[in-house]
Amino acid sequence: MKRKSLSLSIIVLFCLTLGLATSCNKAPVAAPVLPLEDFFRNPEKSSYQISPDGKYYSYTAPYQKRMNIYVQKIGQDSAIRITSETERDIAGYLWGNNNRILFLKDTGGDENYQLYGVNIDGSNPLPLTAFEKVRTQIIDDLPEIDSEVIIGLNKRNPQIFDPYRLNIETGELTMLAENPGNIQGWMTDHDGKLRVAMALDGVNQSLLYRDKEEDAFKVLITTSFKETLDPYFFTSDNQKLYATSNIGRDKDALIIFDPQTMKEDEKLYENDKYDISGASYSLKDKKLQLVAYQGHDGIKRHFFDDKLKSIYDKISSKVANRPFGINSKNKDENMLIVRTYNDKTPGAYYVYDVEKDVLTHIADIYPWLDENNMATMNCVTYKTRDGLEIEGYLTLPKGYTLETAKNLPVVVNPHGGPWARDGWGFNPEIQFLANRGYAVFQMNFRGSTGFGKKFWEISFKQWGKTMQDDITDGVEWLKAKGIANPDKIAIYGGSYGGYATLAGLTFTPDLYTCGVDYVGVSNLFTFLNTIPPYWKPMLDMMYEMVGDPKKDSLLLAGSSPVFHVDNIKAPLFIAQGANDPRVNKDESDQMVEALKKRGIETEYMVKDNEGHGFHNEENRFDFYRAMEKFLGEHLKEKQETEAK
Repeated sequence: MKRKSLSLSIIVLFCLTLGLATSCNKAPVAAPVLPLEDFFRNPEKSSYQISPDGKYYSYTAPYQKRMNIYVQKIGQDSAIRITSETERDIAGYLWGNNNRILFLKDTGGDENYQLYGVNIDGSNPLPLTAFEKVRTQIIDDLPEIDSEVIIGLNKRNPQIFDPYRLNIETGELTMLAENPGNIQGWMTDHDGKLRVAMALDGVNQSLLYRDKEEDAFKVLITTSFKETLDPYFFTSDNQKLYATSNIGRDKDALIIFDPQTMKEDEKLYENDKYDISGASYSLKDKKLQLVAYQGHDGIKRHFFDDKLKSIYDKISSKVANRPFGINSKNKDENMLIVRTYNDKTPGAYYVYDVEKDVLTHIADIYPWLDENNMATMNCVTYKTRDGLEIEGYLTLPKGYTLETAKNLPVVVNPHGGPWARDGWGFNPEIQFLANRGYAVFQMNFRGSTGFGKKFWEISFKQWGKTMQDDITDGVEWLKAKGIANPDKIAIYGGSYGGYATLAGLTFTPDLYTCGVDYVGVSNLFTFLNTIPPYWKPMLDMMYEMVGDPKKDSLLLAGSSPVFHVDNIKAPLFIAQGANDPRVNKDESDQMVEALKKRGIETEYMVKDNEGHGFHNEENRFDFYRAMEKFLGEHLKEKQETEAK
């Protein structure tokens, strides 16, 4: 499922996861304790894509412990490795229309992604945007145009991205427009012409449009950033736009927007509970195919194209009705890459021949993990103190059910973002913790995306306040149910989840036994002052969402855990990447220093070759090994000692 636009609607700050007897008086049958490395090692093969001509597929697999790109001809048994990265995993890749592959990589986690190109036999490797301290965005892969893509570079000004047409064989760059300073996204029509731009001026956003590339852009509509008109792609005649919009409604709906009248032309689909999260368009048949949204128990789809629905139905019957998605398709749309998944496995990849109706298995992602040993991810809901319904997930150690789980040690795991969300599916962190005997609790606290405009807006300037109350209320719900041992509750999260960990230990110091903060914010003042340069145009919007350091200084001081370390009682483990561009290392340094002055037990792990989260395999192993030991000391070993 693909979209060409860059959303302005939501700025995701960090994109970045011993019970009693059963009713039969028998202890639950636990899963065997599996090696930590089995959960966090690189996949055997992953990220499959099919070539535009449908004759090859590509994938990433480990080479010297780093994920590199391989290409294999369909029907053959061997593959060719076409990259040899040893410092860091390939960050992402795509096929050019001429069977040349493009890939992105950064340096030490700095997120200044550079674009490279290579032929499918590994020949003619070429650095395409190897500019120091410059970040590359893919605007459009131009599937209908040979040898070209459109990219964005902040080369001229680190705060903004200019669009360029790039020849992927020669590296020739041609600037298509000079960003005046307020453009945050660009979009092309089906002929590869740059005709739409999304601008942000303070807290107002505008949709800009032109009929031809030689024309000047004109503003079609301007709204507060709280109201979105987010274009996905042009209609088949290149005259109107398929877009999602919540203007005049709470949920993002799929609409047709007419640039000539500057109004919504038609509402195509709206769900009464969830925002639309994606759409699919057939370049071959030149028609809208489906829309999707994320429900409580997984991805849901609404079809506009009967032919595509028939394909989905045929695939579903062949994978025993397991959840699946179509990850890639060739230009003729008759050869597909299909991926199955569920809450207990990241799944498997298949090639599907549409015309022959043949589904061929090509790889399991984690073949060493038996899903029979994995835990069930239960969908749960609870009410907050002010009556809000929160959707969450409770993963119990294997052998327990919602009815039989009592007095368990719990790891509370709030998600990052914070303007993101948790969803149903396989998560190696969650399964690892469940395998170690912990119940794991995730919740979509207010501000989580996908639940409509109001649910998002009520989180503004509520870091450490009602957003944190939603987490606390979930923990109290678990205690009231008897599921959680009230003396054995940890909180762990990454990014905003790391902030929520620090806030939980600071503002509810008696609720948690210990905490693990992974690249989390500790000081909202320094956080807002050290954001990446390309976030600078969004500062006014961030001030409205998080708080203005001058106007809201008391609010931010009150919500910054570093200023309230005197409240902390529980042991804390902090992990940080030295090159993190989103949450500066100083966020963790100042927290550790303040805690040590207070004599609070603090374990601190810093990785010098990482950024916002640990991507290198050996660093992941170190982090989770240390976290396992830390949680064991405070949740399990003490409990076992007390039992004796």
